[in-house]
Amino acid sequence: MSEEQWVCLSQEEFDQLQKYSEYSSKKIKDVLAQFNEGGSLRQCGSQELISYDVFKLFMRTYLEVDLPEPLGTHLFLAFSQKPKKETPDHPKERTSSNEPSSPDANIQTTDNAAKADEACAPDTESKMAEKQAPVRTQAAASPLGDPAVQSSSSESPIVHLKDVVCYLSLLETGRPQDKLEFMFRLYDSDQKGLLDHREMDRIVNQMLHIAQYLEWDPTELRPILMEMLQGMDYDQDGFVSLQEWVRGGMTTIPLLVLLGMDESSSQGDGRHAWTLKHFKKPTYCNLCHLMLMGVRKQGLCCTYCKYTVHERCVSKNVPGCVKTCSKAKRSGEVMQHAWVEGNSSVKCDRCHKSIKCYQSVTARHCVWCRMTFHRKCELSTVCDGGELRDHILLPTSICPVTRDRQGGKSDGSSAAAKGELLTQYKIIPAPGTHPLLVLVNPKSGGRQGERILRKFHYLLNPKQVFNLDNGGPTPGLNFFRDTPDFRVLACGGDGTVGWILDCIDKANFAKHPPVAVLPLGTGNDLARCLRWGGGYEGGSLTKILKEIEQSPLVMLDRWYLEVIPREEMESGDQVPYSIMNNYFSIGVDASIAHRFHMMREKHPEKFNSRMKNKLWYFEFGTSETFAATCKKLHDHIELECDGVEVDLSNIFLEGIAILNIPSMYGGTNLWGETKKNRVVIRESRKSITDPKELKFCVQDLSDQLLEVVGLEGAMEMGQIYTGLKSAGRRLAQCSSVTIRTNKLLPMQVDGEPWMQPPCTIKITHKNQAPMMVGPPQKSSFFSLRRKSRSKD
Repeated sequence: MSEEQWVCLSQEEFDQLQKYSEYSSKKIKDVLAQFNEGGSLRQCGSQELISYDVFKLFMRTYLEVDLPEPLGTHLFLAFSQKPKKETPDHPKERTSSNEPSSPDANIQTTDNAAKADEACAPDTESKMAEKQAPVRTQAAASPLGDPAVQSSSSESPIVHLKDVVCYLSLLETGRPQDKLEFMFRLYDSDQKGLLDHREMDRIVNQMLHIAQYLEWDPTELRPILMEMLQGMDYDQDGFVSLQEWVRGGMTTIPLLVLLGMDESSSQGDGRHAWTLKHFKKPTYCNLCHLMLMGVRKQGLCCTYCKYTVHERCVSKNVPGCVKTCSKAKRSGEVMQHAWVEGNSSVKCDRCHKSIKCYQSVTARHCVWCRMTFHRKCELSTVCDGGELRDHILLPTSICPVTRDRQGGKSDGSSAAAKGELLTQYKIIPAPGTHPLLVLVNPKSGGRQGERILRKFHYLLNPKQVFNLDNGGPTPGLNFFRDTPDFRVLACGGDGTVGWILDCIDKANFAKHPPVAVLPLGTGNDLARCLRWGGGYEGGSLTKILKEIEQSPLVMLDRWYLEVIPREEMESGDQVPYSIMNNYFSIGVDASIAHRFHMMREKHPEKFNSRMKNKLWYFEFGTSETFAATCKKLHDHIELECDGVEVDLSNIFLEGIAILNIPSMYGGTNLWGETKKNRVVIRESRKSITDPKELKFCVQDLSDQLLEVVGLEGAMEMGQIYTGLKSAGRRLAQCSSVTIRTNKLLPMQVDGEPWMQPPCTIKITHKNQAPMMVGPPQKSSFFSLRRKSRSKD
């Protein structure tokens, strides 16, 4: 394997590139197809070597945005400024470590760097366009992968397109076998189905380059990949076929982890789901019993059972992972402990003595009930699920059911043939328990969902934890369809919760399962109203699961949102949702949200934390205060509440909000608090628009009523958010709302904005969904003093 060294990006630049790749809707193979006839890159031709101009165009097509100039320049130089490889025609000149470099070599290196900087400068695009034709000619006359071609270019740096494509394909999500096959076909330029060792070496160099940024230890990974390359050529003919390449790659577990192991394929079949991990405490390999050494990520750990090994030990005879379902097709099987050795820093659950460091391999813990014992202290072999027994589905509760699919539609594959035997599962929970279906959005909260997903895979049965990126909520809901008294935990933002509630409606359950929320989004208004907090901050998930066990229920009103555009007007943006759970607004606040949304789509790397998001909202709110894009809103809309028109002629507003819950903009209550001594219990759902009566109206998320609030501008929104003003202007409380507009206006529903041409908007009641309420928040000393003063 080549020992070449890369001119690396910084860690921040690599993270930024990952963000761009995650938000892109295109795959790298789709962008390659644009070089063919009829594609957007056809004018560049089918090139093996590309200049900086073509590189920028390629990255713009792939990421759908322009890379920032420093990142684009550094990424191009990372591929172009590679040392000259040793080839049969151009042997590498070896010098001793104490021999000084020649002056000519130093001058040549400086000259090459200067030319690279000149080629990547923003103001030299016209020069590079003139030099592009000679580069194409040279690339066509030179063989693929010849580094001498690059060094012989005296005009401007060039890079191998296949190296760039291979590098970017490693950042994409997908199955490891698909990535291996894509890389093989990418470098198989003659399409004979064979790769030589030089071409495989180029692929592995890209893998090592990515591995360094992901905090792998190259000294540990390089020998593993070397051994893989040597073992791939089974017939010793000097070439590797596609079958040999995929077979060797799929049996090299560290490589599978690097490519992104598909955890969903290993649920319930006894295979480990390995992840590379950094251990903060002394940790031992479960196979060789030696300590994991290193300052970065030291070894591989199974997400499901926490079995831990060295990278060099993972390909040996490692015991299988725990089974997640029963083999028996009947209930009543007794659940036994599933023991995993060591690496437990807790006390023994029998003798209550600490487990010493040198004993960390000898002690054992159960994967399901989390009980930890010294070997001499073990008690009964029967496992009851431990403290999470009310939520967890033990393997004995999931029984296989084989069904004959007769008359099913065939898609041409043997797996869908008529009369096929399908293995499904029937859930038989323990009496008195409430199994928990966990649905996780891994993209919520700045990728915080990925860590939550791994934690729940260990705390619960992996079969009851579903990644929403893999088919959405429907697979999990179908899995739990016939399960009595099950609950749902939605891990994500308000949009994720609404998505799950919609799928539950479409599933037509006999009994609507109650839903709890683990907030991972930015605003999390619904989670705040249900007392689950404004955002998960890394607390104990076990504690949260115990709180769900004791949670009371509240019914959440849900509303139809119907947007009817005028026939003679042009169509605008697509309406995000047809159901409203939290709020709908039109005007100034929607304008700020729309600007925020557009900026996040263009520069996703600038919106990777809640604090940054709030700062952006503040900036857009400040600019909206001076711009006043929605002033005199009353001249462009008509508002009806329960069929009664609300007079807006004497009210100067820049926005109107329709509220279902008492939270907006991440915790702001636009309706305001109603003092308890003023609350009047309404005997009917008749619309109220009288300002004097509205003072006594209380807001409730389950009263089948909407609250209509007027906003005077962005300045008032900021005052309400900071507490300088108690609320907006109460306009009405009603059971249905109709709004008519006569111009293009910004709107938003549940935090998703869009621009809407003239239309009619109707909001009517749909149904109610049972939601689980979190524990009462502990009051601080100052809030208690404030309450006592208000009582006095």
